[in-house]
Amino acid sequence: MDEFKGFPARMEFTSVPNLFFSTLLPRINDMTELKVTLYLMAVLYRKRGYPRFVTLSELLRSANLMSGLGRDTRPPGEVLRNALEMAVRRGTVIHLALDRSGTSEDIYLLNTESNREVVARIQSGEVRLSGLRAGQPALVAVEERPDIFTLYEQNIGMLTPMIAEELCEAEKLYPEAWIKDAVKEAVSLNKRNIRYIVRILERWSAEGKDDGTHRRYSKTDPDKYIKGKYGHMVRR
Repeated sequence: MDEFKGFPARMEFTSVPNLFFSTLLPRINDMTELKVTLYLMAVLYRKRGYPRFVTLSELLRSANLMSGLGRDTRPPGEVLRNALEMAVRRGTVIHLALDRSGTSEDIYLLNTESNREVVARIQSGEVRLSGLRAGQPALVAVEERPDIFTLYEQNIGMLTPMIAEELCEAEKLYPEAWIKDAVKEAVSLNKRNIRYIVRILERWSAEGKDDGTHRRYSKTDPDKYIKGKYGHMVRR
């Protein structure tokens, strides 16, 4: 076995929910399930689009994942499918078998509240995932999410369907750079909620905005949006 040389000075990180370490990890006693679960979290974290999902075919094409499962006496594909079944039964991930041009396609999503809601909409035929479908009714395409969604998740909190909708509406009304700056300003003032971000955008729209740069070190009054016209709608 080749010795690991250690981590470099600069590298990327993957976000893993704290609940994984406190609740899931003590319950997982199969090494292949653990490997596949962690790999899924890493892949889904780097995904773009809403909702984030990964297909079985993508997993099968992953050389890193499949080589890590190849030490089992069974074929790697069989090991992968078995590990995915265990993760689904445990409730870590959600599995959907959808149709792609007459062929069944297995997709996997992290089992979160927002994903459970969108899965219900997919199963009812209300929503489809680019190139995939769950039934015969006319379906509405889910567009890929721009970077503002990722920025929100990384700095403010979990992206629920309602928050995603508000961000979509904001994107129709304001430049993307404004939205990103509003998120950054909300973070710098420790006002981490969608309503505060919307109030910032409304104020900029009404009173004008500077060059769009992030005024992280400005002496902005953190309560200026609360004291304004829409103050009663903004929570600290």
